[in-house]
Amino acid sequence: MIDMTAKQAIRKMYLARRKALSPESFRQLNNALLEQCRHLDLGHPAYIHLFLPIAARNEVDTWPLSAQLRERFPEATLVLSRSFIATGDMEHFAWKADTTLVENALGIPEPENGQHVQPAQLDVVFVPLLAFDTSGHRVGYGKGMYDGFLRQCRPDVQTVGLSLFGPLEAPVSDAWDGDIPLQSVVTPEKVYYFTDAKNE
Repeated sequence: MIDMTAKQAIRKMYLARRKALSPESFRQLNNALLEQCRHLDLGHPAYIHLFLPIAARNEVDTWPLSAQLRERFPEATLVLSRSFIATGDMEHFAWKADTTLVENALGIPEPENGQHVQPAQLDVVFVPLLAFDTSGHRVGYGKGMYDGFLRQCRPDVQTVGLSLFGPLEAPVSDAWDGDIPLQSVVTPEKVYYFTDAKNE
């Protein structure tokens, strides 16, 4: 019997679930998620790290979120990453008007140039995921790149996952000590908080 709480099974299931969304269903879920993002209390961040979507995988469309963040925090600097798949490393760049974006081999728009930003400078990190459980453990694409990245950030960095679907009914069975649990996850229905075990 397949353990459906194991990451490999969850990954396969949620990739298929996202792929099955009609364009209209995806648009409605994404718009509702973006509206929930307006309720996030992010304090007064100077640097906000964001990911741009893999459109072919129906990943959360964060382009409108980038506009929302620039409107809410005009003094903050948005930051994007460039990923090195072979090594698992990531470099981070300020996302300015003159930043050139190029799609990598996975279809992720990435900065080709710009001012380097160190992980320790980041105040908020929005994190991509496929699924998450009620303890804030996420299931990503299996590369482990974000876990390595988040370990380089300050202990007080705010980590915010974005998910088109609600939490798994059971904990991720093969979460390990190297996993970095999220502090919150935004879904189309609500924001889940994991720092104090209260969901509002």
